[in-house]
Amino acid sequence: MVSAQVSAPPSTDVVLRATGITKRYGGVEALKGVDFEIRSGRVTTLFGENGAGKSTLMKIVSGVERPTSGALELDGEPIRFASSDDALDHGIAIIHQELNLAPNLSVRDNIFLGRELLTPFGSVDFAAEDKVVRELMERLEEDLDPAVKVADLRLGQQQIVEIAGALAADARVLIMDEPTSALSANEVEVLFKVIEDLKSEGVAIVYISHHLEEALHVTDRAVVFRDGELVAEAEAADIDLGWVVEKMVGAADEEVFADLAPNPGEAVLEVEGLVVADPQAPERNVVDHVSLRVRAGEVVCLYGLMGAGRTELMEAVAGRMPVVSGKVSLEGEDIGRLNVRDRIDRGLGLVPEDRQRDGLVPQLSVGRNISLASIGDFMRGIFLSGRIEDRRIDEGLAKTRVKTSSPKAPIGSLSGGNQQKAVISKMLLTEPTVLLLDEPTRGIDVGARAEIYSLLAQQAQQGLGVLYVTSEIGEAINGSNRLIVMHKGRLVAEFDPREVDRHTVMAASGENADLADESAQNQMGASQ
Repeated sequence: MVSAQVSAPPSTDVVLRATGITKRYGGVEALKGVDFEIRSGRVTTLFGENGAGKSTLMKIVSGVERPTSGALELDGEPIRFASSDDALDHGIAIIHQELNLAPNLSVRDNIFLGRELLTPFGSVDFAAEDKVVRELMERLEEDLDPAVKVADLRLGQQQIVEIAGALAADARVLIMDEPTSALSANEVEVLFKVIEDLKSEGVAIVYISHHLEEALHVTDRAVVFRDGELVAEAEAADIDLGWVVEKMVGAADEEVFADLAPNPGEAVLEVEGLVVADPQAPERNVVDHVSLRVRAGEVVCLYGLMGAGRTELMEAVAGRMPVVSGKVSLEGEDIGRLNVRDRIDRGLGLVPEDRQRDGLVPQLSVGRNISLASIGDFMRGIFLSGRIEDRRIDEGLAKTRVKTSSPKAPIGSLSGGNQQKAVISKMLLTEPTVLLLDEPTRGIDVGARAEIYSLLAQQAQQGLGVLYVTSEIGEAINGSNRLIVMHKGRLVAEFDPREVDRHTVMAASGENADLADESAQNQMGASQ
């Protein structure tokens, strides 16, 4: 768990000030006259739903975009950044919400891309870069070889590389947009230690996170955005989680979860004795003789820490990873020999953990991303019926409440939450019997999270079987009919979410090692 900290005393040293910032995209006003300050040695946390204007303001502050109107001051002097490189030259660095890495390059080359260290002869000083990378990785407590390709790293390690790149810039102002969305609990702890070190060095930090409780642990001052406006701000000592949620959406945190129907039907997905080998070390099993079932109309949560084998289990069930042994059945039919496409056609869909890499095609529009998995349904002979496709796309957008100016808009124009809803819409358009979702709310605000869980509850009421993975304890307890805990490749406990507390679930997952074995022994026997 993240450790609480004592907030730093208020600083009067304003490093950067934004005054009257507006930003328009066509007829849409993303920012409406925002006044904002960043102070040295303090963490200012921005809260707000997707589309509230947080990331837009930070893109302006970091030189990625220019404001429609308004002004920026750096150290009390007016300034206009020509580009993100210009802002970086002035000491302002940003860790973007969506990873901004070149997967075909090494860790070292990603960290120093565009700002390479040179020898006196003008060539790249790889030895010096390697030394810096190793020092950064030691600071972040991550054992990564500077020469390894980013494409070969898991998502959490890629996030570490993104963070290391920002640290290497030695910035005065460091903007962290969802820096922990793919990190394990231990990696979050390390990052927070680094943040404390940076604060002591006078670095001003802007922190954006949809992990509300986590963000409250690290912040010194909270700022809430809604509909492009700064609507509330307060010192961390004067607020709590309820204050943040209420200012964001006008509801208590527990109210974001819909009621779930208590009467599931027959088993639609059955997994028996599934074994999956670690691709990097085939002698080790990342999924170790796992058996579970999901019934029609039931929402089942698979909770566990990063590295527990959750993603590998989901991808093996979906046909994306090879299976050593075991059986996967859908409505009584063994689908072990079917590929991913055939499993989708049979009624099994997966919403993957990494929407950018595995869920979306960035070159396509919102509509085409949504219709992609169902394209065969729109064919009439050898021709694609655009009329039918457009109608189904509109139905999908309405069902998942994707906020977009048009189905023809680029998928990259959507906020992270709306991109995630587009991926879910794509899979629902295939009319699945069972829907698998791997961390469905990663990088998503409380409002979008409410919409996603409400949608899953509605679909379950219509007979859909749902199995989702999360590392968010609140989502595990409040969003499911049944809660299964996974630890080191095995299912170790099963709970009725209405009758269990957070401490017990977290103990079973291994977050409290002293209690994990006892919890597993007490709980798993009755669940099989």
